Amino acid sequence: MAERPRGFKRLITAAVLLIVAILAAGVYIWRDDILRTQLDPKEPFQTYDPPPEPDYAQRSAWALMPKAPETPTIGEPGADVFFIGPTTYDGGRHWNAPIDDPEADRIFREVMAPNYAGPFVRVGRIFAPRYRQASLYTLMTLREDAKEARRFAYGDVAAAFRYYLTHYNQGRPLIIVGVEQGGTLGTRLIAEEVATNPALKDRIAAAYLIQTVVASDDPPLPPCLAPKQTGCLAAWAGAYEGDVERAQAILDRSLVWAPGAQLVNLQGRTPICFNPLFGGVVDGQAPARLNLGATNATGLEWGARPAFLSRQVGARCERGVLRVTRPKSTSFQATGSWTDRRKVPGYNLFYADLEADASARVEALLDAREASPRP
Repeated sequence: MAERPRGFKRLITAAVLLIVAILAAGVYIWRDDILRTQLDPKEPFQTYDPPPEPDYAQRSAWALMPKAPETPTIGEPGADVFFIGPTTYDGGRHWNAPIDDPEADRIFREVMAPNYAGPFVRVGRIFAPRYRQASLYTLMTLREDAKEARRFAYGDVAAAFRYYLTHYNQGRPLIIVGVEQGGTLGTRLIAEEVATNPALKDRIAAAYLIQTVVASDDPPLPPCLAPKQTGCLAAWAGAYEGDVERAQAILDRSLVWAPGAQLVNLQGRTPICFNPLFGGVVDGQAPARLNLGATNATGLEWGARPAFLSRQVGARCERGVLRVTRPKSTSFQATGSWTDRRKVPGYNLFYADLEADASARVEALLDAREASPRP
């Protein structure tokens, strides 16, 4: 058999290389869609069989809880913190995560708890329920199935909070903290619980809803306008200065609660923008010199106090979005897999600011209790 000309072989090689290049370019261009599709459970929520519900009488249903939840011990802080964690479960098999998913639990323990519950360890006893959280995929789509999964997750959080109030709180000052998805659930939780139990509002030192959009025309509590104000709401969703796409996505794609437990788009309304550097919903640029301390506490032993880097970021509110300057340290950069980079960052730029803010509000609430006439 005659050998093919070298020119023909080169032509075939060039064609193969061109096809490979086209395929690689397509994968790169549509990589987000490809990866997002892998997280889709591909089953209607209406026919989905969710994981077993938690039993909040069992310690295993709580990711964080004091050693003696019914009886505060000497040396523990004088308040309680009810912490609703952010999304740690990617998706793929479930719309809502089993509470014992090992990878989701690892991310909570190593990343989310040290960075976002950590600021409140010295302020109050931490109660963080495990709940059947809606997967990361549900935050990437506006499909009705995803909204159903997020509404479903609320049932667990509400059950945990009511169990906590009945068995553990005993009238102590309370801080509610919710992060991202946990913050959205916290918005509804506060609104419903305060409506059915008005006396609860007098117990709340503050509610911190971090990376959470709350419409300013319908907040579940009055916004925190100044430090040491109590019974108020500190909510914000942030984007770095210059990240126009992220800031616009906050305004265009964020879902908020509407009557009938519906999740709807913000629809042009302005979100509440609490500036942690000012300690209130305040206009103007907060310079970096006000930043008490940012930290990357990922992997830190629970309860250990992290090292702080002060003066890392400044911040200002613009159209309801907290615009944050880029941090100076390389410790504050997104890392990990494609899904990790779409979760709440594994660092907290306002760690020390939140710690000081929450401590002052609890102290103000306790002082007001002492000053009020006793029956």
